[in-house]
Amino acid sequence: MRHTKLALAAMALAVLAGCGGTDPAPGDQTVKVKYSAQVSFGDSLSDVGSYNVGTVAALKGGKFTINGDNTAINATLTGKNWTELMAAQIGVAAPCAAVTGLDGDATKGFSVPATPHAGCYGYAMGGSRVTNPVGPSNKLTGSALGALTYPVVTQIANHLKAVGGKFKGDELVLVMAGGNDAFYQLTALSTAATAAGTAAGGTAYVTSLVGQLAAGATDPKSAAVAIGTAAQTAAASGASQTVITQAAIGAAAVQPGNSAVASPAVYGPMVTKATADATAAGQKAGADYATAHGPDLVAAMAQAGTELVALVKTQLVANGANYVVVNNLPDVATTPLGRSQPAATQTLINAMVSAYNASLTSGLSSETKVLLVDVFAVSHDQATNPGPYGLTNVSETACDLTTAKNPLGSSLVCNGSNLKSGDVSHWSFADDVHPSPYNNLLLARYVSKALVTKGWL
Repeated sequence: MRHTKLALAAMALAVLAGCGGTDPAPGDQTVKVKYSAQVSFGDSLSDVGSYNVGTVAALKGGKFTINGDNTAINATLTGKNWTELMAAQIGVAAPCAAVTGLDGDATKGFSVPATPHAGCYGYAMGGSRVTNPVGPSNKLTGSALGALTYPVVTQIANHLKAVGGKFKGDELVLVMAGGNDAFYQLTALSTAATAAGTAAGGTAYVTSLVGQLAAGATDPKSAAVAIGTAAQTAAASGASQTVITQAAIGAAAVQPGNSAVASPAVYGPMVTKATADATAAGQKAGADYATAHGPDLVAAMAQAGTELVALVKTQLVANGANYVVVNNLPDVATTPLGRSQPAATQTLINAMVSAYNASLTSGLSSETKVLLVDVFAVSHDQATNPGPYGLTNVSETACDLTTAKNPLGSSLVCNGSNLKSGDVSHWSFADDVHPSPYNNLLLARYVSKALVTKGWL
């Protein structure tokens, strides 16, 4: 086993040297630490099968990558994520999910009781946040999937309870979280901005239409009051825009000197202009809302980073963990999801990720029992300089996410049967945010290199 681990470590360094990495100074290549187990906390990037039940299992999914052993297609399509590769690297048992289950729509096969598994230390769950229990795909977001999304704070508490409150000290503890804090908040901001835009657009539509309809009346001012009242009454009853429009036109046509407005040829162009005015006002209001509240998201991400730092210090290190690896957030803005966003949103994402990572750096850099791995740096380099890493596509999804091929539109149920045509074996992403098995391999190699440099491997 000792020679196997040495060979794996040497291979990792050799491959990294050809992938834009830098070898540490040569020296003693003896394995520094004999680990008894691997314990992982975090989200979908580290989830080894928390939701591999019910319909998800039936669809041959369970992990957030290209699932299954598809090495017959290409040797890189192992179906393994980086934590599974790390376990093999340090010579411990393959990780298994600490809890499995779903709390979603039973009619769709997404209701399976949460079941703990003794001796399984893969606590990471898709959708999990740092301390907030409601993450993406949790049932409280309206998702039919009903992801459990136990936050990292709960994951750690569950492990401490399972092992008597203390780490033995010879476990390799992996922590990678924060992405879902960003995604959840971005979704909430988008929803709120859309609502603000819709409200502003509705007001602008009525204002524009009423003004135009009243202009031809003998007394435009009085006509505007009557037309506006009719439109507002219809709106208050929850009527559609079509009904509101007809109510306004009807009220306008009975105003003295304004009967011609009842003709579609007359009111039609007015409706078109009102619609254009509403669209412009709605877009501006939505953008203004996002701009005004974007800094709140940056602050929230900084706080999430601070909370993770506290968990690492007070719940991991203080309870006996001597070898804690914390990965910071990757370059989310260069994922397929990030690339699809407007420039302003990409800028916001970068600010959020930077704030989170800065909190980790300031809080953990001086901790001797913590290895902080700069995943952002390597993921950014991969996105902008993919060739040396062996990556052939860094902007598209390897999985076919159409409903016909992938009912969930997620790598959670992606496998060899629903990939895009052609060779996707060295593509960076399985879906819009989750890495392919090959990219997971690159991550495992990068973390292994950091471990060797630290003297922990």
